[in-house]
Amino acid sequence: MSLHKDRSTIKMAAERAVVAAVRLPSDVYNKADPFGEIRELVAQAGAEVVGELSQARDRPQGATYMGKGKIEELAGLCELTDASTIVFDHELSPRQIGNIEQATERKVIDRSELILDIFAGRATSHEAKLQVELAQLEYTYPRLRAMWDHLERIVGGAPAGVGTRGPGEQQIEIDRRLVQRRKTLLQRELVEIQDRKRRAVQKRNAEHFTVGLVGYTNAGKSTLFNTLTAGGAYADDRLFATLMTRTRAWDLGGGHEIMLSDTIGFVRDLPHHLVASFQATLEEATHADLLLIVLDVSDPSAEQHYQTVQKTLAGLYAAIDMPEDEVPPTLLLLNKADRLADNRDLVVWRRKVPDSIAVCALPGDDGAPRIGAAELVAAVRSGAIGDEQELTVTVPLRDSRTVHTLEQRAVVLGREYLGDAVRMRVRIGSRLIDRLRASGAAIDTEPPG
Repeated sequence: MSLHKDRSTIKMAAERAVVAAVRLPSDVYNKADPFGEIRELVAQAGAEVVGELSQARDRPQGATYMGKGKIEELAGLCELTDASTIVFDHELSPRQIGNIEQATERKVIDRSELILDIFAGRATSHEAKLQVELAQLEYTYPRLRAMWDHLERIVGGAPAGVGTRGPGEQQIEIDRRLVQRRKTLLQRELVEIQDRKRRAVQKRNAEHFTVGLVGYTNAGKSTLFNTLTAGGAYADDRLFATLMTRTRAWDLGGGHEIMLSDTIGFVRDLPHHLVASFQATLEEATHADLLLIVLDVSDPSAEQHYQTVQKTLAGLYAAIDMPEDEVPPTLLLLNKADRLADNRDLVVWRRKVPDSIAVCALPGDDGAPRIGAAELVAAVRSGAIGDEQELTVTVPLRDSRTVHTLEQRAVVLGREYLGDAVRMRVRIGSRLIDRLRASGAAIDTEPPG
């Protein structure tokens, strides 16, 4: 049985876990609840947090990340709580994992492997499964020697649990060759899938105004997506509920329909293996005409979540060398505003981001979002239509699609038939004119005479 298969198919067993962290001066985390996010991640992985331990340092200790005294304290905490697993809120090197396991006689996993485990349990589409498996292999490959040095002694004959999908073959070099071969196959298949997806996205973007929902995991993106469109996105109150992009039509009224996409949620320190594997999926958001950043304004860590989203988007733009003038505009949605005791937090956020809109993604009696529906639709419609202007438009009669679009999405003030063409005086948004031209419509425009 190969190593990569073991790590991606065996379900996680319930475990008792201690979470640990070294707090550095530059770290960004919720100081009111420093272990809140990692505690939730551990719970989503199927384990129970029974202890927490942190240490403030100027820099990590090279061999064990934590200092020697704290490692001894960590071992004692595991004994006291009967914990079988230690989860570090950082990415550790293979050597650090091995040294900590040897000192504590407990299985040690880091933040990256924990998130990979959760993604492995959430992936349902073929593409997402390939992406997660590739990320797992990228993570595993440099750690094979450390794993074989410590895994058998730490796990013994116990069932596999969080971060441990079975021992597999014990010849390191054989495993390395198997991993490399499987990585090559996965990369080849993903390139084919993602090339097809990019072509479909380019075609969709040329024909429609596109809007992407982005935000921190569990901010309410999928709930809002389902409320605004025909739905179909899986929505749940848990981290990483969505691992694939779904796109549906969103009717803004007045003959205006745009395409709305739901995307993967971001998280602080998202493993770079996952970012690389899911890059094509995440790129769908970056190529939208407008991004709606969904922020859970009721979360005490809302400020850190907003900064994480901004940082992640900037990293994606840099990864694909997107010119600054092509970066899509953003609109901040202050979701779950109904959970706030008063409007003080909304006032603070509106001072930071003046155009932000308070919303509640849950549907009301009319099926629209309970809070902010009209303001949101107006803002998106304005972006989709652009500045309105009055023009005279001449369209060949054979281009019935463009004539129909103008009749449905512009205000027709008059028309005149000229043999094989029609001249229409319309009040129309600048974006619609640009989009019609980009789609190949043969139109001429002039100011009304």
